Amino acid sequence: MMRLRKITKVMRRRRAKKKSPLAFLNSVERMRGILDRERMRADRGNSMFTLVTFTLPSSHSAEDLAQLGTIAQQRVRTTDEVGLLGPNCIGAILPETSTTGAWKLADDVCIKLPTAALRAACEVAVYVHPSDRGTPNSEDRETVQQPANADSAETVLAGAGSVEADPRAAQAIQLMFVQGMPLWKRVIDVVVSATALLMLTPLFLVTAIAIKVASPGPVFFTQMRGGLGGRPFKIYKFRTMRVDAEACKAALLALSEQDGPAFKLKNDPRITRLGSFLRKTSIDELPQLINVLLGDMSLVGPRPLPCDESDRCLPWQQRRLDVTPGLTCIWQVEGRSRVTFDEWARMDVRYIQSRSLVKDAKLIAQTLPAVVLRKGAC
Repeated sequence: MMRLRKITKVMRRRRAKKKSPLAFLNSVERMRGILDRERMRADRGNSMFTLVTFTLPSSHSAEDLAQLGTIAQQRVRTTDEVGLLGPNCIGAILPETSTTGAWKLADDVCIKLPTAALRAACEVAVYVHPSDRGTPNSEDRETVQQPANADSAETVLAGAGSVEADPRAAQAIQLMFVQGMPLWKRVIDVVVSATALLMLTPLFLVTAIAIKVASPGPVFFTQMRGGLGGRPFKIYKFRTMRVDAEACKAALLALSEQDGPAFKLKNDPRITRLGSFLRKTSIDELPQLINVLLGDMSLVGPRPLPCDESDRCLPWQQRRLDVTPGLTCIWQVEGRSRVTFDEWARMDVRYIQSRSLVKDAKLIAQTLPAVVLRKGAC
């Protein structure tokens, strides 16, 4: 019996040593789930939430991070959540809290840190979603806000560099919701896009010659689009418009037949005669197989919008940026120009919530007849 007790004590000690000092905090996965829940709540209920992040340099120990987490937990309300957002980052999610209240929490936590060195090393940032419910087109929808008491903040957050507004904050909070591409999906993208590019080389050559003969200008049209997490990337298409098409777009915006931020015009005067054929047959989209091979796009995923249109999306519509954009999705086979932009965005969100190998295969199989029959095409 005595021997059994000794063995039990030894095992308990070993477990205590193995137990992480950060085990009392919400895990990264748990925090991301809470963030997603609060984002949906804010988007649907016209409410808001604030995220405060505390980051320590990698040179600091887990015990220092645990101290920071303990203090943060002591300062928040019962409705708030504190947990890990990365190896050296702790976040506090504050529902229905203004940036002023969030910065007050940041001040309180930093003041309570036990040493001046730890206070100086701690970088603090505040993000709010959405920051301006009245003007969803605002360029700084989720930004780092300046605290109400800037003088005290500069003292408390010495060395943090987060007192000034950071234009990268919107992308930073968007990246917290990003869903990585599954391995099976990437393998299929590489194999199919590489094979298709080789097989379609003769068609590419014929199309390139036809474009050159039909109108002056380059064979390819490139444009910056909003990609995964809002990261811009250069998309490739066969040119179907006059070379001055982008310069003429502003004059045509009022004629757009698509509501919301997206611009679509059935009888666009900028489209060349050959370009009209290329669009109706979707041949103009084939160079995007290069984007798929490079990893900027996938075979299946929400269609990427031009950066200016993507930036004008409402907060809940920004959820389409959670996954890698694609050549085709539910909108291509069920909607296209026949649906409103809200319905388009809901189709994209529906795909994100249910994407799978079977779903992707089904959408690819449905895309070909949709293109051939030109369902809802502009």
